[in-house]
Amino acid sequence: MLTRFAPSPTGELHLGHAYSAVLAHDAARRAGGKFLIRIDDIDGSRSRESFVGASLADLAWLGIDWDGDPVRQSARLGDYAAALDNLRARGLVYPCFCTRADIAASLSAPHGPSGAIYPGTCRGLSETERTRRLADEPHCWRLDTARALAESGDLQWEEAGQGLRSADPAAHGDIVLARKDAPASYHLASTLDDAAMGVTHVIRGADLIASTDVHRLLQALLDLPTPLYRHHALVCGPDGKRLAKRDAAASLASLRAAGIGGRALAADLAAGRLPAGYSLQNP
Repeated sequence: MLTRFAPSPTGELHLGHAYSAVLAHDAARRAGGKFLIRIDDIDGSRSRESFVGASLADLAWLGIDWDGDPVRQSARLGDYAAALDNLRARGLVYPCFCTRADIAASLSAPHGPSGAIYPGTCRGLSETERTRRLADEPHCWRLDTARALAESGDLQWEEAGQGLRSADPAAHGDIVLARKDAPASYHLASTLDDAAMGVTHVIRGADLIASTDVHRLLQALLDLPTPLYRHHALVCGPDGKRLAKRDAAASLASLRAAGIGGRALAADLAAGRLPAGYSLQNP
């Protein structure tokens, strides 16, 4: 078994991150397997090196150890570009010049698991117009999901303890795989990274269940292995809402400053026990 924990260095880790890291770490160690750390620092405008160090310090405080050096997404940009080139050469992605405001204003844009579904405005542009606009207009690259599904066929993935689930990537529409300020989307980068790292079991929050359908499609298109998935309940605050990095009171740094022991907290999390006022809930 090989699991991973992949924090984004855009803020401090909180109880929700700790719960996910403890589950992934303990599952690997019980099985005699490996536990890896990946730093999802592809967002150059928001990632901070100080948060990388803080995150690793938080994990060590919890008593979590990892195998090898942390992997950084920022060191894998060439791999993301190669995958995008592969999909582009097969006609499975297309440039999109629409802004978020354009999509939000479209009366034909229904909502799916990832928010507003792209109405396909740029999908039918001629090659001549695409080439002309690519030269000087901001754009992103979208997956032509219908064409991709025609190539992949029906897909499934397995949820631990629940068996096989049918994947429905079409519900997300033509997702963004890359844009100028982000050379790979979360979907593309995470799928490629898990395969490159040899991850066999992906343990993450239940808010990412729907994203797994997209990841399964990308695995099929890029001939990548499909890990076993386990989506766990989310840590919610006193207001019943999922924790976010802006919830300073739940940050591991705040808990450490309050005198809470990291290893004791990790043991409680492993047993499903949370500090007073917090709860585990499925979305």
